[in-house]
Amino acid sequence: MTAMDEVVDTVLRRYDTITVVGASNAAEKAAHYVPAHMQEHGWRIIPINPHADEILGERVFRSLAEVPEQVGLVDVFRPSEHAPDVARQAVAAGASALWLQLHIASDEARRIAEDAGLLYVEDRCLIIEQRRLGLQAPRRGA
Repeated sequence: MTAMDEVVDTVLRRYDTITVVGASNAAEKAAHYVPAHMQEHGWRIIPINPHADEILGERVFRSLAEVPEQVGLVDVFRPSEHAPDVARQAVAAGASALWLQLHIASDEARRIAEDAGLLYVEDRCLIIEQRRLGLQAPRRGA
């Protein structure tokens, strides 16, 4: 198992809630069907999108700063060039893990996240990793 595989395993076993930056209502987009899949497998989804009010039956927040509870895992569906700004926002919101979806990578975002002590994953898909590991969401409060 690679070091990144170990981080992926830790993140999927530790967090029961996924705050999704760039979540979408468009069913054909990965930013919709990936969080929908995770929700179907027991994870709670907190969508972040400045242009929607509800996604996947959940209240949408305009930014990470607006989420009224402790943010743990932040999953990113934004272009790589936006990742450093999202990483800074995740750190400011008190997140403890940052996951950049498949085809999203950023050395600067990695540095920001790791310097702040966040678990960091990039260029990986939650669905692929959840299926590979055969996991369901951890029990809330466990």
